[in-house]
Amino acid sequence: MLNIGEAARQGGVSVEAMRYYERQGLLAAPDRDANGYRRYTPAAVRRIKFIKRAQDVGFTLRDIGDLLFLKVDPGASCSDVRDRARAKLGEIDEKIEVLMRMRFALAEWTDACPSEAPVSECPILDALDRDDET
Repeated sequence: MLNIGEAARQGGVSVEAMRYYERQGLLAAPDRDANGYRRYTPAAVRRIKFIKRAQDVGFTLRDIGDLLFLKVDPGASCSDVRDRARAKLGEIDEKIEVLMRMRFALAEWTDACPSEAPVSECPILDALDRDDET
């Protein structure tokens, strides 16, 4: 059995994150010892690592809750998990497209910037101050 600090360290999260996961229902409230201290099992650390890895690939805490539910649902199949992963891939692809448009605009503006010109002639500030939506 581990105290909250050790479980957090092994799971790669902060103590505050663990408490948050408990409040969100992602991590079961642990047993407490005679002093009232939380005591975590290796299974809790494994769940924390699962949550952390899922976050690392883009799943939200709500998504993770769904995945954890599917993990124990006898009626669920691998395709249920795959469908959620494919949906997340679609969201990531959309974000990449937006980021690429942002990058292109910034690159264009910085390339057009004559660094020696006064700020009143700055093409970056001009582009940000335009009335049009482009």
